[in-house]
Amino acid sequence: MIEVKNLVKSFQGVTVLKGISTLFEAGKTNLIIGQSGSGKTVMLKSLLGIHVPDSGAISFDGRIYAELSNDERREVRTEIGMVFQGSALFDSMNVEENVSFPLKMFTNKTPKEIKERVDFVIERVNLKDAHHKMPSELSGGMQKRVAIARAIVNNPKYLFCDEPNSGLDPKTSIVIDNLIQEITKEYNITTVINSHDMNSVMEIGEKIVFLKDGLKAWEGSNKDIFITDNEAVTNFVYSSNLFKKVRQTYLEEYYKNQK
Repeated sequence: MIEVKNLVKSFQGVTVLKGISTLFEAGKTNLIIGQSGSGKTVMLKSLLGIHVPDSGAISFDGRIYAELSNDERREVRTEIGMVFQGSALFDSMNVEENVSFPLKMFTNKTPKEIKERVDFVIERVNLKDAHHKMPSELSGGMQKRVAIARAIVNNPKYLFCDEPNSGLDPKTSIVIDNLIQEITKEYNITTVINSHDMNSVMEIGEKIVFLKDGLKAWEGSNKDIFITDNEAVTNFVYSSNLFKKVRQTYLEEYYKNQK
């Protein structure tokens, strides 16, 4: 669980995050959405410790990050897995080497233990025979699965994903969404996803935080988003005719069942 209380962050006198409070629960896919400039990237980087908040608090299962010693902060960082927007694989390493990198860097596991763990997570993301392939030999979807395998190889408590579907076709995006959600539930991870993909919002948005101009304008689930009357949310989510039709169908069924 990650708790955010009154988070404020400014750059050169411009306040980007304006007192945001929310709770990201373990075992759920938590999405941060909003237009460009809404503050979602700054929020994600603040959660990761890349940006130091001006005020407010971020706590990881009750541990307030700003109050931790350097050793305690290092421990929290070892509990974090990260899936980068462009996958960020090492071009000179094959799949097995990319996935094993965090274990070699941050653990004292033996080569045998590393091999067993790497084999397990590579198979878990359905890349069983890709151990010795180079990133250049993989499709965008396969690269993303390698990135997910690398992010979970060290059994993280917290998983952060920055636009995990960026550059992927709709079918592959659904595969990646489902994989992230399955892993989140299997290992009871607190997963936070920074996304602009409305398909992801509708498919796996168990908790959605909508930012607008640095404020938390709305939060709820992908079911709540269909029935909200929050104008900022509806203008953002239902900008396309397709989602307007989906919402209309959902509302008709919802109110029918209320009778």
